[in-house]
Amino acid sequence: MQLVRQKEDFRRGRAKAPLVLVAGLAAAALASGCAAEDAHPGRHGGNAAAGPQAYDSDAARAIAGYSAQLKEAQAARAVAAKKWKLAKVPLAAPAAPTVKPKITNRPGFETDGGDELPPVFTTVPTKDRIVFLTIDDGAEKDPELLKMMRELRIPYSAFLSDYLVRTDYPYFKRMQSLGVTLNNHTLNHRYMPGLSYDEQRHEICDQQDKIEKWAGKRPRLFRPPYGNYNEDTLRAAQSCGIKAVPLWAAEAFPDHMEWREWDRDLHPGDIVLTHFRGREDWKGTMPDMIRQVMKVITDKGYAVARLEDYA
Repeated sequence: MQLVRQKEDFRRGRAKAPLVLVAGLAAAALASGCAAEDAHPGRHGGNAAAGPQAYDSDAARAIAGYSAQLKEAQAARAVAAKKWKLAKVPLAAPAAPTVKPKITNRPGFETDGGDELPPVFTTVPTKDRIVFLTIDDGAEKDPELLKMMRELRIPYSAFLSDYLVRTDYPYFKRMQSLGVTLNNHTLNHRYMPGLSYDEQRHEICDQQDKIEKWAGKRPRLFRPPYGNYNEDTLRAAQSCGIKAVPLWAAEAFPDHMEWREWDRDLHPGDIVLTHFRGREDWKGTMPDMIRQVMKVITDKGYAVARLEDYA
């Protein structure tokens, strides 16, 4: 059985709503205008020219109104960026796609099960200059992180291990109430290829059940600890509802980035990994890490989008 190894992400310590662009609103406004005309063809007094004129007017007002909202939201983000001492104001992500892109295995990351199993990937197929921020484990429960991300309007996804989060489920419930999706990172953060199929299924599926019980929603995404998995891992994950297995293309720390790709750079759709850690584990706090990773992302001309809108 094929074993896929990724680098260990615990060596330094213990073991995403996006803003909608005006173009998206324009399409919605146009569709709304058409639907309204079809439902009430005589609402403009039967004048054949009145319908299109009103349609154009409704769409224009909608676009202008949302454009003003967008500017206001970005102005608020600029204020928050100054408050939280970011080097630059984060860029706004484009509207999420109406149809999610087809996710496939990254070449070389497949197991013998092929396309029948949940795909393992490090980058989402997109041409937009967006990346996805994901945070693993759950050891550090910093209230400043929740406040910072809410005020900056930066989407992110959490991948949680129960042995760390069970001491404070309410913290992650608050996170969920702010729009963060809570995903599966196993019960106990064990090295999955070293376990039997039944043991792996226990680690993954019992975590599915636990998250559903205390958070009210069953995860669709799963990340294996350390990025290590084999075919049994994917089969076990699939058996209890997992649809995809996102890994990462880059990893963020409070003082530097680490890269998977040879060019040591970001690319459209890249997944960025970091951890719920504090000063006990690395040189800085969660806000310090956010400042570092957002500087890199923004300097390179990327915005952060919500992973679950694409995968």
